[in-house]
Amino acid sequence: MKDQGRRPSRRRFLAASASVAAMGASGPAPIVLSAQNAAPAAEDITLALVNGKIHTMDARDTVASTVTIRNGRFVSVGGKPPKAGPGVRVIDLRGHMAVAGLVEPHIHIVSLGNRPGYHTILENTVSIREVQQALAARRKDVPAGAWITSMGGWHPNQWAEHRHPTLAELDEAVGDRPVLLYERFTGPAATNTLGKGFFDAADAAPPLHPDIKKISVSANGAIAAAGFTGGGPSASALFLLRHMQTFEDKKRSTLDAMRYSASVGLTSLLDQVLFPTPGPLHPNQILSNLDQYRMYDAWLALHHEDRTIVRLQMNFLQNQSDPQLPELKERLRNQFPFFGDDMLHTGAIGEWAAPLNSGAVWREAQHLVGQAGWRNENAVQNLAGLKQVVDEWEVVNKENDITKLRWVVHHVPEVNADLLSRLQAMGCGVEMGAFRWVTSSDPKIVAGPPFRTIVDHGIQAGIHGDGVHIAPLNPWLHIYYATTGINSFGDQVNPGQQLTRAEALRLFTRNNSWFLRMEEKIGSVEPGKLADLAVLDRDYFTAPDVEIKKIRSVLTIVNGKVVHDAGIL
Repeated sequence: MKDQGRRPSRRRFLAASASVAAMGASGPAPIVLSAQNAAPAAEDITLALVNGKIHTMDARDTVASTVTIRNGRFVSVGGKPPKAGPGVRVIDLRGHMAVAGLVEPHIHIVSLGNRPGYHTILENTVSIREVQQALAARRKDVPAGAWITSMGGWHPNQWAEHRHPTLAELDEAVGDRPVLLYERFTGPAATNTLGKGFFDAADAAPPLHPDIKKISVSANGAIAAAGFTGGGPSASALFLLRHMQTFEDKKRSTLDAMRYSASVGLTSLLDQVLFPTPGPLHPNQILSNLDQYRMYDAWLALHHEDRTIVRLQMNFLQNQSDPQLPELKERLRNQFPFFGDDMLHTGAIGEWAAPLNSGAVWREAQHLVGQAGWRNENAVQNLAGLKQVVDEWEVVNKENDITKLRWVVHHVPEVNADLLSRLQAMGCGVEMGAFRWVTSSDPKIVAGPPFRTIVDHGIQAGIHGDGVHIAPLNPWLHIYYATTGINSFGDQVNPGQQLTRAEALRLFTRNNSWFLRMEEKIGSVEPGKLADLAVLDRDYFTAPDVEIKKIRSVLTIVNGKVVHDAGIL
């Protein structure tokens, strides 16, 4: 990257947003967020980006050639930039397109940070050969004896062969490190020769836990899937790797997750947690099970060390069918929503307050959240689920006004105008799940969601990918689907519901910031806003459709600091 007038910073402002107690024998002590609501400031220099095509995403869709940043915020857009010199750093964008940092309002990145082994990004691969290449490239950074893993985020539908790699194919990629690939929540999984040897030895030894099941790796490296409850071979394999994981491993994995997010231009994330599983590790736990009280520890520790590079808001998911709703009640009684700073803070209730199918328990949960005055979110999988949510929220709204709380429905594979209008009347928003291209395999089945119908309705709308268990984290893969309706098989599975490229990008930036209650701070490049920006490796608006999936950031800035640099500029 050409860098004019660069010099060491004169000072760095340290975040006062977390405190760490001494480490106990059982692991890291809890880390507590403060109520300070100001981001850690950037280096005390002026940063000027020049000669770019900067799509600001402001109300006028301004495209500027320059932008100036100081103290973590945009101070000017367009106009004559300052000259390089003492305290001024100038970066020549060389005509590259830049956009406001992308915002993801429904993701599970904290879970990605808790993945055991050296997680390898496979979500962008399209063949087993590319899988092998990605694993071989990852091998260069993995110490002897450590596991190379890839868990969640990818699906065999993405690969031309539509199957898992075999033991021989994994050996060909990496022969001197154990490898484990684990599909979605429950498996199935695949391993190489070294991995098979490890699991075979575990099967033959006295069980590490009385409830562990035999892994029984097949001759070709296949490991059978587990159930959502009761465990199974893939869950047992996962348990063994989690059992070996240290807190420092989790910090490393969390940093890896942040770096990958920055590399695709995602700068702000709303984590929707996962199925709560308090207490010690258990072999029945699947990839989406972690202790909801401790799963944030690594991210919090990194924040305390001023090492977080993307923004995170954390929702609280409750999954109890117990009529007493003890966990939800304690959460509402003892937690603060929207508490922390601009780099890390709590959210509210989501992905749901109780299981949607729990009847009276779910209804009571909605009323409790309304009484507490918290934001509330529910993921729905069909039109019946959406109607259930709208009907009950109207009852809640009569008791406690929710019209200013920004309650949200997610996924929405089916909608109708009546339900959208009723949601809009309550001040609610709709997050459209753009991930169904991953598992869609039949062109006769419409995969949804109805992007065009929802956007044309005029309700507050956003778009999300629901990574990293069932779908990729990479937003450009989901933007490709939203603008083309094409699944991984090359079939049109969402006819008539496509968005324009401008609409999709606006949804993933300015619109999505509303769902984090941060629309005055992020989502567009405007003076006074937090300086989050991604410089792209190609022009999103002119590249062929298929090239959208290949878009990456060559330079990502968060809070005025360069957090990703591909060495292109």
